[in-house]
Amino acid sequence: MSRLNELRMIARVAQMYYVEKQRQADIAKHLRMSQATVSRMLKKAQEEQIVRTTVVAPSGTYAELEAGLRERFGLSEAIVVECSEDRDGAIMARIGEAAAHFLEATLQPDEIIGVSSWSETILRMVDNIHPMKSGKAKYVVQTLGGMGDPAVQTHANQLTTRLARLTGAEAHLLSAPGVAQSREAKLVLLGDPYVRETMDLFSKITLAIVGIGAIEPSSMLARSGNVFSSRELSDVTDAGGVGDISLRFFDSSGDPVRTPLDERVIGMSLEELSNVERVIGLAGGQSKTEAIRGALQAGVLDLLVTDKFTAARLLRNGPES
Repeated sequence: MSRLNELRMIARVAQMYYVEKQRQADIAKHLRMSQATVSRMLKKAQEEQIVRTTVVAPSGTYAELEAGLRERFGLSEAIVVECSEDRDGAIMARIGEAAAHFLEATLQPDEIIGVSSWSETILRMVDNIHPMKSGKAKYVVQTLGGMGDPAVQTHANQLTTRLARLTGAEAHLLSAPGVAQSREAKLVLLGDPYVRETMDLFSKITLAIVGIGAIEPSSMLARSGNVFSSRELSDVTDAGGVGDISLRFFDSSGDPVRTPLDERVIGMSLEELSNVERVIGLAGGQSKTEAIRGALQAGVLDLLVTDKFTAARLLRNGPES
């Protein structure tokens, strides 16, 4: 009977703490025992399963899909958003909203944010961020060249500068095209002190926010002029490429696809990205599923924000861990 009496006392302490919402100090005083004993009993209540913790996921959230993505692809976190239809526009909007909330909630003081500015999904994220009064960032660094068609270039520059303003940071624009005309032209552009100053910050970035693209460029990137020709992209596909992050291509296993095109890109490399402490990938949709899977296999992402349809496809067809 001694064990039963012990369990009865543990259950009473648990009831006072969890149900009656009494403080441990008050429980100790009431039962004439030390607070350390109360604490030990509460721990014992969990071990004996007298107290069981149940988390009920709110409607419209997908805890099982998120857990599946974390486990299968080794992510630290995954956010799967509700979306009424498997359509790019709607998906980008929902992903942008969720990413904005996550950034607001987790931004660290003096954070140095790297952002790939030719992503429509990241643009949706910035549209949903509220001005931050605390936890302000230090710099927002553009990680892919932003110059191109002047009519579209404005969007890329505004994305970087708006994110900087919203997070209380100083913007560092990459004043060069995302794609140089040749390797030699790239070397000349890298000699510019302002370009060099921004690229020198790549190694100091603590949080990178990237889009994930299919081989076919997004409409925003296509309009910018920072794209390769159809023949060049066909060569990437022939080499096994399935997608890109900031015009750095990779195959279905996540391995970089090395082509001469790589030598013309002015921006952060996948290797540099893999050294960043936190990398958040924003992407979803049927057309990007294989690209997202490849990016997950590359091991550069720490967190993925995607939609429920894409998450289900990734888990249904993804490689076994």
